Amino acid sequence: MKKGNPSLPPLDYLLAFEAAAESQSFVGASRKLNISETAISRKVRLLEHHYNVPLFMRGHRSIHLTPQGQRFLSQIKPALQGLRDASRRIVSEHQVRPVTLAATNSVAALWLMPRLQAFNRANKHIKIMLVASDNDAECLADSVDLAILRGSGDWPDHEARLLFGETIFPVCAPEYMAANPGVQNLADLPKQDLIEVASARSEWMNWNIWLSRIGSTTADLDQAALFNTYPLAVQAAVDGLGVALGWGHLVDRQLEAGTLVRPLDERQVRTEQGYYLLRPRKADQFDECRVVEDWLIEVSAAAPRYGPTP
Repeated sequence: MKKGNPSLPPLDYLLAFEAAAESQSFVGASRKLNISETAISRKVRLLEHHYNVPLFMRGHRSIHLTPQGQRFLSQIKPALQGLRDASRRIVSEHQVRPVTLAATNSVAALWLMPRLQAFNRANKHIKIMLVASDNDAECLADSVDLAILRGSGDWPDHEARLLFGETIFPVCAPEYMAANPGVQNLADLPKQDLIEVASARSEWMNWNIWLSRIGSTTADLDQAALFNTYPLAVQAAVDGLGVALGWGHLVDRQLEAGTLVRPLDERQVRTEQGYYLLRPRKADQFDECRVVEDWLIEVSAAAPRYGPTP
């Protein structure tokens, strides 16, 4: 009898044999591997020729493993499964996992977006999916890896790290200040064109609250414009529509560029709240998420700090 070939046969022969053996049908193996029944039959026949051993008993419309085929299947299945596991592992280990980062609309538009380009240039292999929402539940959804929210630092299910505190002061375009010098006088500020944000959140500071905290009158405020999001209010101030309340860190870029100025210099209100970086306590940590988290902490540490309320 001719001896079989001791060398390894092509892997596709072994996969066709395994599929046919488990399906007990060349038709079933064809569906499983998404190749033709003829191709399955041919690969199995070539495997039998390779070893010079009958692996199947073929009936009119059925196939059954021979004793040699049964032994061979039991011996190769662990090896084939090991190859599949190794293939999955190497793909998962080197597959880039996007980082879902959620933040309020104001933080996303004014603090994160201007910095994302520099991060992307330095970390081309990491993708950030940015979710902007003023709904805390949406920002803290199970699908979110990191979130930036305003609060006191108390989120029981999350690790919280302070990025920056909350300091609020008037801002306007330099052209507006030049045309309206009274904006530099606290007593005259309520008479200016005040830009307001309409928010259902009770903790959001408006002009009445800010003026009360600073010790000024709140009567007869001259409201120039009302917006439903803070980024729109900031843009309105840049465009010269009036005076907006500026949140420190969120308007730093405009102050540095000179598109906004502080007409009352150091007059500001500091609250007990802050903006925190949140990471779910029970979430699996992964390398890409750690890189983004470290980057946010570094950006925060490098930012200028605002002093307490004068």
